[in-house]
Amino acid sequence: MIFFFTLQTSGYRPSCDYGKSEEREGRSCVRYRCGLLNTIQTVLRQRPNWVEVKDDGEWDFNWCDVGWLRENFDHTYMEEHVRINHFRNHYELTRKNLMVKNLKRYQKILERELGRTEASKCDFFPCTFALPSEYHLFVEEFNRSPGSTWIMKPVAKSQGKGIFLFRKLKDIMEWKKDGSRSEEQKDAAQVENYVAQRYIENPYLINGRKFDLRVYVLVTSYVPLKAWLYRDGFARFSNTRFSLSRIDDKYMHLTNVSVQKTAPDYDPEKGCKWQMQQLRRYLTAKHGWETVQNLFQEMDNIFVRSLLSVQKVIINDKHCFELYGYDILLDHNLKPWLIEVNASPSHTPSSQEDYEMKCRLLEDTLNVVDMEGRLTGKEKRVGGYDLMWNDGPVYREDVNLQTFGSLALTANTHLGCVNDREKQLRQLLKPFPCLKKI
Repeated sequence: MIFFFTLQTSGYRPSCDYGKSEEREGRSCVRYRCGLLNTIQTVLRQRPNWVEVKDDGEWDFNWCDVGWLRENFDHTYMEEHVRINHFRNHYELTRKNLMVKNLKRYQKILERELGRTEASKCDFFPCTFALPSEYHLFVEEFNRSPGSTWIMKPVAKSQGKGIFLFRKLKDIMEWKKDGSRSEEQKDAAQVENYVAQRYIENPYLINGRKFDLRVYVLVTSYVPLKAWLYRDGFARFSNTRFSLSRIDDKYMHLTNVSVQKTAPDYDPEKGCKWQMQQLRRYLTAKHGWETVQNLFQEMDNIFVRSLLSVQKVIINDKHCFELYGYDILLDHNLKPWLIEVNASPSHTPSSQEDYEMKCRLLEDTLNVVDMEGRLTGKEKRVGGYDLMWNDGPVYREDVNLQTFGSLALTANTHLGCVNDREKQLRQLLKPFPCLKKI
């Protein structure tokens, strides 16, 4: 099934004089390079006054994959205005083993400096061990709860590749045998690093099906930390009703779209996603406003504390920003669990609705990065993004005192709320200023 999508755009489209002069002085276009062939390429091509350059051309903005970053970042000179879409060691948060390592370290720091109550606010990731290095610690924990379900994941793969569930140690003995090889043998057949994670056996189900949430967080600086939360996102559903009696059924347990779309009975017209607004309405109708508000505040806590856990280890660079894709799973008590964080969340659409949402997301990401110099730097909202953290928590003051009393100051986040981004952008960018000369 091939989808053909159209992007509706409107607004001011100034002419571009790029090409009249190769000199920097006086040029008003943004020269961009893009190494990906998906929605981001479409969005960049329709950006006013943005011009694509060849691989060997000079660029002001680069949307690259992590492979390009790894090979070229340290060998590339970047002038003051240049921007690139990854921090050089983004993997401290986006590799499964390093994410857990940093969260555990941060949790210990909080307990030592602020006490157990504060440290308990980091209890949002499942019990996890890095293998093979923590294999013996894993076995000790495994033996404390015989019969429980665990999940094995390669630390650096995505889209559900290499993942399997198990309940018996013999199910991973072949892997362990490989992990115990001599150094010489490892050179011949390198063993891939995995994490063993306690499986969430009691997920929240809708119509009997498991789902997880994809949420987008944009970080424009780590020193000081400045993070934005996007209002849109989606829930990804499994194609098969959930049961613990069949742990080898990937269509039941893995919600990745790349997995689900290969199911024999997958319906590409129907898809397997709900928009975040639809999920929030469903949960509110079933559990009430206050319960859902608490749930989303707990998710805010996950986003902020996970970023704080790597703030001191990420190599901050004024040229860099990062659009993270957070994967959150809800259990049957509506407790959110952080499953993983993606440095390159997929922008490949699975439906027209999904395409339009991802176009909005990427357009607003470019609006926040602001290559055109249209913002003041004091904005708390840009399009569908709300400023969540700016060297400290960001609050909003739009809550009715008579209705909510002491809750007058609440976090400046609106995940799953109405995204009237076009109206907001018209107000924010009116009158449309001239582009800065770069």
